[in-house]
Amino acid sequence: MAEKPVILVVEEDSDIQRIVEDALTDAGFEPAVAASGEEAFTLLKGRVGRYRALVLDINLRGRMSGWITGRQAREIDPAFPIIYITAGAGHEWPSQGVPNSIILQKQFAPAQLVTAVSQLLNGTPPT
Repeated sequence: MAEKPVILVVEEDSDIQRIVEDALTDAGFEPAVAASGEEAFTLLKGRVGRYRALVLDINLRGRMSGWITGRQAREIDPAFPIIYITAGAGHEWPSQGVPNSIILQKQFAPAQLVTAVSQLLNGTPPT
C-alpha cells in the first residue's frame, strides 16, 4: 500500500486544528502537527522530503509568524506547497505571502482545504 502524503499543519486554535486534521485524514493525507513556526521550521529543515505541503496559520504565537515560517520553508525548498489560513490577515497575502501559495479565510469548508492542498501537490497554478 502506498504511503500517505504527510502534510505539516501549524495551527494554534484547537478547533481549527481538528477541522484541518480531519479534512486531511478523510482525503487520504497524513497530518503532522507542529506547535509553532519555530517547530515547523525545525521539522522541515531536518526532514523536508518527508512533508509534502505546509498548512499554516498566519497569526502564530512565538517569534515566527506564519509569513516568516512560509518564507523560511521556501528557502529550504523553493517549490514547497504552502496553504496559509487566517481570520483577518488575508489582505497582507499579496505582499507577505510566498509566490504560488494559496490563502484560505477562516471559516473555510474542509473541502476548500483539501482542494487547495491537492491543487498545489498536483502542480495546478493557484487561482
